[in-house]
Amino acid sequence: MHPNQAVDGGDRSQPDLPRLLAASAAGDQASFARLYDLTNARVYGLALRVLKDRSHAEEVVQESYLRYWQQADQYSAARGSVVSWMLTIAHRRSVDRIRSEELYRKRGSEYANANASVPPTPVVELVEQHEETMTLRICLGRLTNLQREGIELSYFDGMTYPEVAAHTSTPLPTIKSRIRDGLRNLRNCVKTGEQ
Repeated sequence: MHPNQAVDGGDRSQPDLPRLLAASAAGDQASFARLYDLTNARVYGLALRVLKDRSHAEEVVQESYLRYWQQADQYSAARGSVVSWMLTIAHRRSVDRIRSEELYRKRGSEYANANASVPPTPVVELVEQHEETMTLRICLGRLTNLQREGIELSYFDGMTYPEVAAHTSTPLPTIKSRIRDGLRNLRNCVKTGEQ
């Protein structure tokens, strides 16, 4: 919406504004269109000064003119000029828009903060690692000595299965079976977190 014509003063510079508003209250669309032509620059200018955003100002102008059309019969000359009445409504709509935008941003920020994942603190990570290590030690202690020895040589000392077999003087199929059974028992124990 682009303003067409500015209104210089109150109703003194546009003496037909009260008549146009009264005719609008009676449903005269032509009078309302003329009222719009004579006042939209002032209404838009006020909204733009308050909101400092063209699209929001245009929306407020549309909302304000809808309100003027709906409430034209509520205007009273005793409370001020038509322009003052119109600008008061536009100003209220502008302030309402600012408040609703601030509330929208605040709620968006609160939602983002509430749903942001909180990185674990180093202390929490250390505690979790300590608990995992303790669980692993306990579970290793529940394996047979032969299973534990095979796993420790293979996974902690980095030996291959043939090297473990040679180191323990045990046949390779037996080492593979012990380590496989030991790992299965270890995995089940750690998974359940038994201590």
